[in-house]
Amino acid sequence: MNEIYDALELSLNDWQILFTNWGEAKFRAGQVCQWIYSKKVFSYHDMSNLSKTLRDKLSGNVLMTLPILIKQQTSRDGTRKFLWQLGDGARIESVLLNHGGHKTACISSQAGCPLGCVFCETGANGFTRNLTRGEILGQFLMMEKINGSDINNVVFMGMGEPLLNEGAVFSAIRSLNDKAMRNLGARHITISTSGIVPGIEDLADFEVPLRLSLSLHAPNDALRSKLMPVNRQYPLQKLTGALKHYRERTGERITIEYALIDRVNDEPEYAYEMAALLDGLEPYVNLIPFNPIPSRPELGRSGDSRVRAFCSALSELKIEYELRKERGGDIMAACGQLAGASLAK
Repeated sequence: MNEIYDALELSLNDWQILFTNWGEAKFRAGQVCQWIYSKKVFSYHDMSNLSKTLRDKLSGNVLMTLPILIKQQTSRDGTRKFLWQLGDGARIESVLLNHGGHKTACISSQAGCPLGCVFCETGANGFTRNLTRGEILGQFLMMEKINGSDINNVVFMGMGEPLLNEGAVFSAIRSLNDKAMRNLGARHITISTSGIVPGIEDLADFEVPLRLSLSLHAPNDALRSKLMPVNRQYPLQKLTGALKHYRERTGERITIEYALIDRVNDEPEYAYEMAALLDGLEPYVNLIPFNPIPSRPELGRSGDSRVRAFCSALSELKIEYELRKERGGDIMAACGQLAGASLAK
């Protein structure tokens, strides 16, 4: 009985071994990967430079398991949000951000999230499981196919904590980066983490020099532990140590994500605490307008005057920052909102 494989779970080397075992030339692996990752052709019968015999054999032995598109929404600003269903019925989200000259895919690494950050709808919906390498890649490839052209950047900032699914995430990134597969440059791939210290240390030593983004959202342990329970396991002293290790090993600048929540973390004094906490790291701070979520109606977006005061403090401290524009607010673009709505039906 022949073994059944899943195409998106196979690395280039896996394809080469498979074809060698089948008595086929090794270069066939590159041809198939080009069809899948470059041309976004997912039917073996359409791979015209393969023999009919080989196409039939692939169809019978190598599954092309792709996520099923359940719902798509497009915002007034061009942001597109996708709700996918996986083979076991689990639902995940991806977002395609339009920055004018380039596009960024925000993809999920888990179905749900186990961390329970109070400002995140994904955590409120609970945790189902880790995604496989193929399920991670499938989101990106399907978005490119729907988009009709290549997507320039990918950020692991969708549902879940990528560094709690490190094996599958790193494996998927290797395929995205592989010149014979998607050939996406390392500088176009970002891992966003809530602060998983061992994962950050592993990222510092990963062979693909990825960019790192940290979801900080509070500059002291007391407040951060209330907002992000993960801080109780990896408090800020351990976290900043891992960030310094990453910075020393890679030379890459770290981006700090900070969602401004009204009268929770938006006092100017917190900007001063942030400066002290991140001293020596030379971070780039992304200030994010908080996207209100149904499960926490008491949390609101900071008003303009409070945002200005916080920005003024950062400027005084000579911390480089950007106040991000809200994207996708009219289509529930915050993580977990679309999946949560679908589960509630």
